[in-house]
Amino acid sequence: MWRSWRSLLSCGADPGLFTCFGVLLLLMHLLCGEANTNTSEVVQKDAQFDVTYIDAVTSQNQTIYAFNHTVSRNKTEGVRLSVELLSEKPTSPVLIVVRQKQAVLSFQVPLILRGLYQRKYQYTQVGRTLCQPPTLALSEMQFFYVDVSTLSNSGIHYQLRVSRVDSFTLRTDKKFTFNATPSQPQFFKYVFPDGVETVVVKVNSQKNFPCSVMSIQDIQCPVYDLDNNVAFIGMYQTMTKKGAITVQRKDFPSNSFYVVVVVKTEDEACGGPLRFYPLLPDELLDAGNRSKTLDVVVSPAINSNVYVMGMLFCFGIFLSFYILTFLVACVENKRMHRKRLGLLKAADMSPAETAPLLGHLAGKGLSPASPYEYGSFADNGSTVSSEPITDSLASAETNDGYMERSLDTVARCRQESLSSVEEDDYDTLADIDSDKNIVRTKKYLCVSDLARKDKRVLNKKYQIYFWNIATIAVFYALPVIQLVITYQTVVNVTGNQDICYYNFLCAHPLGALSSFNNILSNLGYVLLGLLFLLIVLQRDILHNRALMRNDTTALECGIPKHFGLFYAMGTALMMEGLLSACYHVCPNYTNFQFDTSFMYMIAGLCMLKLYQKRHPDINASAYSAYACLAAVIFFSVLGVVFGKGNTVFWIVFSVIHIVATMLLSTQLYYVGRWRLDSGILRRMLYVIYTDCIRQCSGPMYIDRMVLLVMGNIVNWSLAAYGLIKRPNDFASYLLAIAICNLLLYFAFYIIMKLRSGERVHFLAVVCILFTAVVWGFALFFFFQGLSTWQKTPAESREHNRDCILLSFFDDHDIWHFLSSIAMFGSFLVLLTMDDDLDTIQRDKIYVF
Repeated sequence: MWRSWRSLLSCGADPGLFTCFGVLLLLMHLLCGEANTNTSEVVQKDAQFDVTYIDAVTSQNQTIYAFNHTVSRNKTEGVRLSVELLSEKPTSPVLIVVRQKQAVLSFQVPLILRGLYQRKYQYTQVGRTLCQPPTLALSEMQFFYVDVSTLSNSGIHYQLRVSRVDSFTLRTDKKFTFNATPSQPQFFKYVFPDGVETVVVKVNSQKNFPCSVMSIQDIQCPVYDLDNNVAFIGMYQTMTKKGAITVQRKDFPSNSFYVVVVVKTEDEACGGPLRFYPLLPDELLDAGNRSKTLDVVVSPAINSNVYVMGMLFCFGIFLSFYILTFLVACVENKRMHRKRLGLLKAADMSPAETAPLLGHLAGKGLSPASPYEYGSFADNGSTVSSEPITDSLASAETNDGYMERSLDTVARCRQESLSSVEEDDYDTLADIDSDKNIVRTKKYLCVSDLARKDKRVLNKKYQIYFWNIATIAVFYALPVIQLVITYQTVVNVTGNQDICYYNFLCAHPLGALSSFNNILSNLGYVLLGLLFLLIVLQRDILHNRALMRNDTTALECGIPKHFGLFYAMGTALMMEGLLSACYHVCPNYTNFQFDTSFMYMIAGLCMLKLYQKRHPDINASAYSAYACLAAVIFFSVLGVVFGKGNTVFWIVFSVIHIVATMLLSTQLYYVGRWRLDSGILRRMLYVIYTDCIRQCSGPMYIDRMVLLVMGNIVNWSLAAYGLIKRPNDFASYLLAIAICNLLLYFAFYIIMKLRSGERVHFLAVVCILFTAVVWGFALFFFFQGLSTWQKTPAESREHNRDCILLSFFDDHDIWHFLSSIAMFGSFLVLLTMDDDLDTIQRDKIYVF
């Protein structure tokens, strides 16, 4: 201003008239500006807490409310500011600025908050809690000011109130109830007590909506407590009825933190309806009544002793299987040693003394059976025995009931064939014994008919299963581990706990891992898979030793021993544990296939092993088997990504499912002796004409037909269910198809085994019963459903539950324990169920 006056005084000496005139205009402008400034009145009031101030503000006046209060280090109390706009449809908003010692908070009334697609919601009632700057003094008087201003020329009436929040500091294990709205968020302070390193903050509500966000933030200003900025810092998660966050002292240097609860402007993030769409540009929406009542409780988490007990329990329960297996092996080895001594003793006896002992041992299954004491038609199953049927039945009665299969029917068929076929009608060519097409089309097959290939060739063929799955495991696991580590890093850095679907009420962190207990519980798959590999290795070594000493029993008796598939099964079980642990590092929608991929492989390998037992020569190669399993996993991924509500996908999948079932049925019925070419339809019509229309005869292979009819009924029913219901969890639906087929084939195998006069050893019976019971309990815990990535994270948290075992493991952890034990038991069943045939010649063992 002084410079302007000096310019004006020097104007008389300036010859330029226009220059003086310009300086004069500038001076008039400044004078007018000062006059306008002087007309804007600033009023400062000494205000009091818990007093409601009703006032008006215009562009010509500004009101400052001055407050003071005592801040103490020993006691923390909150300060809450509430502003309500009394004027309707103001031309300009009212600006509220709160000036504190170390922070400034500003907002406008009406408050505009944005939702999805930039939709704007207007709130005329705003309530904010002021942050509490830390103080070094024991007690300090602090001042803060609330400035109220507007640019509206007309008066805008408002109501202002500042009150103390006595319950600002949360107490351990004490529930506190409060209300919140999008424009009136709440936050509270919690201080870690001495000796408590980890706490769990739980927020609950009686109703699902409106959708809310709970956040854990460090003690600092400003506090991000609006829907637009609550995700800027700290840890946060959306919630409907339940929310829980585990907080560790090491993450907060001040030994305290804020618990912030914000009600969102819309419910779409929590799975609610998406309303008010489409909208016009800049259209304001009335948010309505979005008040929500919530409870917050802060409880101490488990201490290090519980971690140690949980780990010891996990290791102990599975290492006990190693001890039990060792004891059983010792008992079995001692029993076999006694029997070998008995046989050696019998060799030194006289014939009269040896006969009773050998009879006893034969009853126990230690000596090869006679040609007709087991369920068979002839030595090779290709010619008809000339022995009387009564002799066969008599010898069957002396061999522990091996002929329990309906031999009356078999004998009647044989006698009818003898009476109707002349001796000249026999084909005496050697092809009947050498040509596999002739051998495999016999009505009754024996294992010797389908075990003609060189053993060394078959061993190499089935060892490829193990080496292939080992290679798949390495290339599959490495990127999975890298990906889940990245997921966990993103969660830790961003604080967004909606990325992973944990059971937050029982998620115990360890280091960088957010839910260590869900990872630890997968240890059983790895340890029991390794134990199964050791058991198979021991059997493999014993069998190879028997072959090296040219043991006749090992060479000619029992189911052919090929261990490649067993090795693959054990490896798959270990990989299931590793990948399930990787999935539970951060379980979500995008990585669920990590948890299920090797489940498909386990189910497929078990079915292949069942089929290989009686069909070693014609079982699928490792390449074709893994190619089919890869196709299953491919469809699993497609179903997860595109299957939800997609009619076209479900139609295509159902058609492929039914066609694949029919092709596999044909392959099994004709034992691989058919071709898929252009003449397939003509051959099918010919078979229907000759067998069904012209001769009206039944199927040639009745047992196989029963299995395949039942299998088609089950698979067609599952395909129809999927097409009609279209379940959201396609991966589990696909796994259910595999399990149903496996159980059906296993039941058929057991029934046919008993029907064929075979018996099951005591150890195998114990394994079957034990495994069935464990599977029942395991499925019970599996269906508890503690979380689900098929819904939003907030909806998934509604299913969260507290730990139920040692305060460390939840229902899903128990599923991991029991399912790993059940899978191990299932593998043992497959390994031991045909031990009763080890002394039976292969041309006396039925194929089914």
